[in-house]
Amino acid sequence: MPSDEIILMSHGGGGRRTQQLLRDHVLPPLDNPILRQMDDAACLELAGVQLAFTTDSYVIRPLFFPGGDIGRLAVCGTVNDLAMQGAQPLYLTLGLILEEGLRVNDLDTIMQSAAAAAREAGVQIVAGDTKVVERGAGSGLFINTAGLGLRRSGVDTHIANARPGDVILITGTLGDHGVAVLSRREGLAFQTELVSDVAPLNGLTAALLDAVPGVHALRDPTRGGLAAALNDVAAAAHVGIRIEEKALPVRPDVRGACGLLGLEPLSVANEGKALVICAAADEERALAALRAHPLGHDACRIGAVLAAPAGKVLLHTRIGGERLVEMPLGDDLPRIC
Repeated sequence: MPSDEIILMSHGGGGRRTQQLLRDHVLPPLDNPILRQMDDAACLELAGVQLAFTTDSYVIRPLFFPGGDIGRLAVCGTVNDLAMQGAQPLYLTLGLILEEGLRVNDLDTIMQSAAAAAREAGVQIVAGDTKVVERGAGSGLFINTAGLGLRRSGVDTHIANARPGDVILITGTLGDHGVAVLSRREGLAFQTELVSDVAPLNGLTAALLDAVPGVHALRDPTRGGLAAALNDVAAAAHVGIRIEEKALPVRPDVRGACGLLGLEPLSVANEGKALVICAAADEERALAALRAHPLGHDACRIGAVLAAPAGKVLLHTRIGGERLVEMPLGDDLPRIC
């Protein structure tokens, strides 16, 4: 990335361009062992207490979409980053960047939605900040969050822990969030309304870890979808991954919308699903725990971890072939999270 190159929307899509931007321009001056882990949340120890700490920013357009809005998204997304580290989320901050012209009624609705999501997740919003920018300098409202959670003793769900022989589970259907947002933003009408899956996952992960404390890795496949999440795991753990196309849970209406719009469901963002990697011996207990929770009733096995090819993700197709699942270059759907 030459020094005179400009930032593109695709640099924020969670794919190869995002990784390049971070690797070449963001991480080098900030480098430290904790940041180097590149997990959904930083794992910290303070006075003997194991903590998870994260921050995120939300720039979704439109602010309201089927199944949620930017307020619910901001709370759930931050909670989920903590949950993926095996933490119990406790406290959040909420920073608002308001664009001149935003309707106060819309702000009220978004704040009420954020508060409801916090109650649902069992967290408190304890600090924040508010700024206003000129008309045209934003998309109505941007939200920045930080989150703090208490990690379970003895639990380590870093994605580098994936091992050959592990099984790969997903807690539900893929692509719901991204397609729901796109349908609202572009004014597309489908036979049935597509609804975002945005939800706090800490209750689901707590139930999973109660049943299987030795889960090897957790990841929520948000920006870049399942394709990005699996490539992250393969690279971090230096393993190969094979998934089965026929096992991937995609709603027919989401698959149809993706086909119509030229999108790959594997690369579309999710906001209420978790990728779970555990030992094969723990598969049945993990699936039973997930399916017993309302957010995990569609949980299923989608693949396995291999020793080789290291750093690669393979898809075994419905017709018996095999193809490489690459890290997405950028984001097919700008501003969906």
